[in-house]
Amino acid sequence: MMNFRYEDYPFELFSVSHVAAMIVSFGCMIGLYLLRNHLSGRGKSVLKWNLVVLLILSEALFQIWYFINDYWDVAINLPLQLCSISLYLCMIMLITKNYRIFEISFFASMTGAVIAIVTPELFFGFPHFRYFQFFIAHLAIVLSCLYMTWIEGYTLTFRSMLRAFIALNLIAVMVFILNKLVGANYMFLSHKPYNASPIDYLGEYPWYLLSLEGVALILFSLLYLPFYLFRNRKSIDEL
Repeated sequence: MMNFRYEDYPFELFSVSHVAAMIVSFGCMIGLYLLRNHLSGRGKSVLKWNLVVLLILSEALFQIWYFINDYWDVAINLPLQLCSISLYLCMIMLITKNYRIFEISFFASMTGAVIAIVTPELFFGFPHFRYFQFFIAHLAIVLSCLYMTWIEGYTLTFRSMLRAFIALNLIAVMVFILNKLVGANYMFLSHKPYNASPIDYLGEYPWYLLSLEGVALILFSLLYLPFYLFRNRKSIDEL
């Protein structure tokens, strides 16, 4: 495991290594889409369990890395960031194929994880362990949701969007209370990320929290739009 000296492995937004990680990530998403109708039952199972293993390993190695370097802290390492919550939800979703978990996972993951890939709060660049762990974890989260949609055929309704939005707000309330108790900043509910991020354009604390509500609704609506359009087109084709 590598050390915590940020200056030895600086991360720069939209640097060559960051752009390379984005290209690989979006390339994997495109590849999954192209493969969606060409996987056998065994192929689907292998892909699903590989995603489960990636999610488990990325989280386990992250926690172990902090622990062996004596940096593990309750204010940092609890799985309460949006993407950490998404990671655990995705593990449960893949294993159980629970539709309600899928609803929450899809909207939370496809907003948080994709934004994290494009504008990561990452302090270690290539070739540090954290660089690879970060992008692999977030890519696995996104691919898990796309797997359920493109491979397993799960779909979403308008009520799915509302349920996910309500669930995310209930989670945020609990995380906000915990932040106050342990002095943490999970889900960025106490202050903005230290790295540059879209949140920088949403006003100062606490007003950016209200702005995030509006942004979440817009992003959730955009994510729901393809399902709505596909459903309408299918209805028209059946007439």
